[in-house]
Amino acid sequence: MSDQVELTNPVELSVGGMSGHILRRGIHLAMSFLPLLYFEFGEDVAEAVSLTLEQVVSAVILTAVVGEAVRLRMGWTIVGQRSYEAKQVSALAWGALGVGMVFLLTPEPAYAYPLILSLSLGDPLLGELRRKGASTQTVIWAGTIGIAVIWAASAYWVDTPWLLVPLMAPICVAAEWPRLRYIDDNATMLLIPLAVLLVLDPFLGVI
Repeated sequence: MSDQVELTNPVELSVGGMSGHILRRGIHLAMSFLPLLYFEFGEDVAEAVSLTLEQVVSAVILTAVVGEAVRLRMGWTIVGQRSYEAKQVSALAWGALGVGMVFLLTPEPAYAYPLILSLSLGDPLLGELRRKGASTQTVIWAGTIGIAVIWAASAYWVDTPWLLVPLMAPICVAAEWPRLRYIDDNATMLLIPLAVLLVLDPFLGVI
């Protein structure tokens, strides 16, 4: 997330105004279906194109990188993007990279579902609370509780270790907080918790 977002209403920065902002949020929410598509249909798609599932994911990441490079070279932005993304890697590209790394490094429902849902649902929650003028304390607590619910639901439905519920919720919120000029929180909200899980997994035995 750019520093500019802290100083300006994100709707004002969105190409397309409120319509673009709503589209951006809609794309975020639609990312919630990616783990379902991956685990339910991924192997069939890979078999249909005579590749492994890892190769398909890698090809998608490569396509996103090349497409983003072309977009940056041309200085294009589309409806839903922020105006400053004409000159820096977009949130969509960072999200594609982050999701791809999750599927490549933690290809298990117990990790992939809560990681991706924490981004697709948690990030819009935090962003909208800020846009509505909620206090920092409210944003932190509401975000932590909301993401904890995601991890608890994952523990119930896809056997995510319950130990991770109180641990990962505040980590995911903290991972969204840094205001890095060229790295969007779509990346930090996936890659930082992902790194934590990779460190902890030898003790949890999920992968």
